Amino acid sequence: MTTVLDLIGETPLVEVTRLERGPCRLFLKLESANPSGSIKDSPARAMIEAAEADGRLKPGGTIVEATAGNTGLGLALVAARKGYRTILVVPDKMAREKILHCKALGAEVILTRSDVGKGHPDYYQDMAAAITARTPGAIFIDQFANPANPLAHESTTGPEILRQMDGKVDAIVVGVGSGGTLTGIGRYMRNNSPATRMILADPQGSILAPFVNTGKMEEPGSWVVEGIGEDFIPPNCDLSLVSEAFTISDAESFATARELLRMEGVLAGSSSGTLLGAALRYCRAQTEPKRVVTLVCDSGAKYLSKVFNDSFLAQEGFTDRQRQGTVRDLVINRFAEGAAIVVGPDDPLRTVFSRMRSSDVSQMPVVENDRVIGLIDESDLLGALLTDPDGSERTFARPAKDVMATRLETISADASIADLVPLFRRGYVAIVMDKDRFIGLVTPFDMINHFRIIPR
Repeated sequence: MTTVLDLIGETPLVEVTRLERGPCRLFLKLESANPSGSIKDSPARAMIEAAEADGRLKPGGTIVEATAGNTGLGLALVAARKGYRTILVVPDKMAREKILHCKALGAEVILTRSDVGKGHPDYYQDMAAAITARTPGAIFIDQFANPANPLAHESTTGPEILRQMDGKVDAIVVGVGSGGTLTGIGRYMRNNSPATRMILADPQGSILAPFVNTGKMEEPGSWVVEGIGEDFIPPNCDLSLVSEAFTISDAESFATARELLRMEGVLAGSSSGTLLGAALRYCRAQTEPKRVVTLVCDSGAKYLSKVFNDSFLAQEGFTDRQRQGTVRDLVINRFAEGAAIVVGPDDPLRTVFSRMRSSDVSQMPVVENDRVIGLIDESDLLGALLTDPDGSERTFARPAKDVMATRLETISADASIADLVPLFRRGYVAIVMDKDRFIGLVTPFDMINHFRIIPR
């Protein structure tokens, strides 16, 4: 009988045909086709089965892991199928889609800080080890040092690539999270296709590519791409297998993932954007034809709120908007671009609430004929609900114009950013105008985010 675990591996290989590749042919191994949607399914199964085989994991036991999401998903999938409890410690920068997916599989997810390093009690690996120590019957999978991790790729992913490429592959571009993919595939190629070069794709801020290129350990920075890049060299990561390393910025990674979907129809995540960005750089730098493979590590469906969300990209500064040094720079969701969340004066309060909830906002402008005539926020809704004698059903049917605030605090898009402070201190949201044209809203959060991206 076939189970979902039998569907792990043997993922398809497709050729890139529309992106500019120089003289090379470039192939993508779609690890996103695995049951949980990522390359981590194979090592997750291997690590659990190794723990069963050596007696560390007993029936009814608990699996604990520190993960950026995908290893956790793979572990949760395999554990659910085999009847184990799963506890995952996840840094708080991870995509909401992955966290919800882990919980849907029955895993217990503990969010921890993503701004601390190894040795801090809130660092995700240290926290996972501490949870294991105090949980009876628990084992710490520890993908970063578990030998079953690279062995899974050495025995499955590597052979699959070489077979699918008819034994002819000049270079393979990979990233490093735990190091299992690089080390496993690299070892297999060293023994079976020694001419194949292993190329490292690394997020800007990670210490791995600089170490490969200079031999020196740099201070780690921060990056938004999930699942790859490290502030240390994991025990499972054999960087001696790497021939060349590329550093790819978050902005390039996100743009490349979006271009892959637009040009090739492949929906891939942020780390895949990093790998593809490096692969394209490598291919375009060649003077002779090469056969190059890289990986679609996971599905972009896990990053719809990030990689494929224009508002998120604007919040991170990953757009080509020209900065003016004025209030205009702080408007993330612009009305002229169709991104601002608005309602009409005759829209019922049920619609107002629905848009607030789905867009995760607490206030929105009321617009008529492209002109802002009012502002409605959650306190306006609550006030109407608490005072309407006819009950909540009647309240939700009332039009927005009945409860909206009409005394509006506007500010010129060309005003100084400092001019926002008096408005915020009085508890207002700024309605930004370019003469008589509505640009969008600015909140205190938008101002905080602006200074995060562009320090004062």
